[in-house]
Amino acid sequence: MAVSSCSSQKILSFSSSCSSFECRSDPDFSGSARFDKPRISAARVIGASTASFSGVSSLIFRFPPNFVRQLSTKARRNCSNIGVAQIVAASWSNSVGSGSNSAAATAASAAPAPPAPVEITSGDDIALVDGLKNVQLEALADLKNEASFLSSDGSLAIHAGERLGRGIVTDAITTPVVNTSAYFFKKTAELIDFKEKRRASFEYGRYGNPTTVVVEEKMSALEGAESTVIMASGMSASTVMLLALVPAGGHIVTTTDCYRKTRIFIETVLPKMGITATVIDPADMEGLEAALNNNNVSLFFTESPTNPFLRCVDVKLVSDLCHKKGAIVCIDGTFATPLNQKALSLGADLVLHSATKFIGGHNDVLAGCISGSEKLVTQIRNLHHVLGGALNPNAAYLIIRGMKTLHLRVQQQNSTALRMAKILEAHPKVKRVHYPGLKSHPEHHIATQQMTGFGGVVSFEVDGDLTATIKFIDALKIPYIAPSFGGCESIVDQPAIMSYWDLSQSERLKYGIMDNLVRFSFGVEDFEDLKADVLQALHAI
Repeated sequence: MAVSSCSSQKILSFSSSCSSFECRSDPDFSGSARFDKPRISAARVIGASTASFSGVSSLIFRFPPNFVRQLSTKARRNCSNIGVAQIVAASWSNSVGSGSNSAAATAASAAPAPPAPVEITSGDDIALVDGLKNVQLEALADLKNEASFLSSDGSLAIHAGERLGRGIVTDAITTPVVNTSAYFFKKTAELIDFKEKRRASFEYGRYGNPTTVVVEEKMSALEGAESTVIMASGMSASTVMLLALVPAGGHIVTTTDCYRKTRIFIETVLPKMGITATVIDPADMEGLEAALNNNNVSLFFTESPTNPFLRCVDVKLVSDLCHKKGAIVCIDGTFATPLNQKALSLGADLVLHSATKFIGGHNDVLAGCISGSEKLVTQIRNLHHVLGGALNPNAAYLIIRGMKTLHLRVQQQNSTALRMAKILEAHPKVKRVHYPGLKSHPEHHIATQQMTGFGGVVSFEVDGDLTATIKFIDALKIPYIAPSFGGCESIVDQPAIMSYWDLSQSERLKYGIMDNLVRFSFGVEDFEDLKADVLQALHAI
């Protein structure tokens, strides 16, 4: 089989029975110092088959021949430099599967002979394209260490899933938005090949999209995960994860401080399936051990840092305790981001993010994702395909764009939040500050061990009642009063009103929600501007 390298040949020779243009999704990082395992396998696409090319597990995407016509001369000449690598003309049957196609596929493929190849000229390069054969990728061994030139999370957030190889053939720097609800098959034989796992396809929009895959690959790269699944919201990710991994009649362990909607789901929906929960303080390891010893625990699920008090769980210790009893550990790292904390490397099995927050970073998109082992993520993905909640590819594009500046934004927000936390802690009109970067924080010692930055959110208690706190918030000029965090714009809220106003004061206190509690998400505005605004608002009360 003859190979034509995009970077060294003037003619791309595609075999005369080629029906679709195909390319891999991402190089195998198993040889990289950053990753212990490949981050992706063909199992991520419904019906995908796993084929080994030069030791690399490669995912194949299909594109019609006219898509090749859109490639510029430069793109075809340099495609190996953007992750498309080298292309080989070969029949699918020679590369995948041990035998011939099924009788049904053979019968379905009985059709008139394909036309002769069509010569397409673009500049001084010529591509011979014909439409009825699978173009596959080989010679990927040289790409196994391709990520070695990226030494930081900031670079990975920009280039992973794109410059390191993506499933869309284009010379555009930015990833195209693929707006489609379904994916077609040229012949019934292709459909049968897909159903019998000799051919890869998303098949239907709910099962996957080339644009959303880029987001998944970026998150896998940042978390050092084998696989990632992205959904339409953080709550979609949380609920699907719980339903997929906890059996009927199972038991979970969670913490007192957490996002209220998560608590509502655990307290009101899961019991309908006989699922019970033990709720412990984030620092109560004795309580965790007791729950593990007295129940058949399927899952430990918490945030770290938590919402809204930013408590930190010792992820390594929790993981060790849970794994001894066969329990899965999932950490919601939304407040930390993958840049400040690597939950998987600390021992967790899964890490969840509301990508609406810091990941997207611009207050303009909803999304949620879960990263971890291929086995666990596949379980979650399969249920996700049934329940829906698919992320729109336009929303995926906004997340991709937002991630390009993730490291810049998080660095600024880390710095501003820590400096403001120290100022607030010393202010006479502030009773208490909750921020893991402060020595006064109950888990500061844990945070310094497992986090490289402490995040952009600071919670604090104003020295006053509900009315005084309202007066402080209303006196602020820069932040918006809104129920989110992590974006470029600063956001402030009073949890007693924003999230718990339907409860009485005594009921709110059961969850530790005091009337004078403020949650402040610092954006990327100038530090001096934010400082002056907060100080003048405090002066107003």
